Amino acid sequence: MNWGILVPIAALTVGPICWAFTTWVRARHGYPLEGKKGQMVSRDGDLASSRKVELLTSENERLAGQVLRLEERIAVLERIATDPAERTAREIDALR
Repeated sequence: MNWGILVPIAALTVGPICWAFTTWVRARHGYPLEGKKGQMVSRDGDLASSRKVELLTSENERLAGQVLRLEERIAVLERIATDPAERTAREIDALR
């Protein structure tokens, strides 16, 4: 068998095959993709993922506000439950 011709063929094909495999693995797992010259390639999913991040951020802010309001209400209920009855009665009478 003539090994002299296989070495240049292998040298020319291993690089592109490795690049194609690496790109496939990155695309499959959601990593950013690079073009042949190293520049970042935009994918259609980037717009959807950025929109999803915006929605999750706004939902997180809304839920954080809701948690703060609930903590304030719980603090008031704890104060009412632990205060002596006569002091609570005086405060209610003062409001009338």
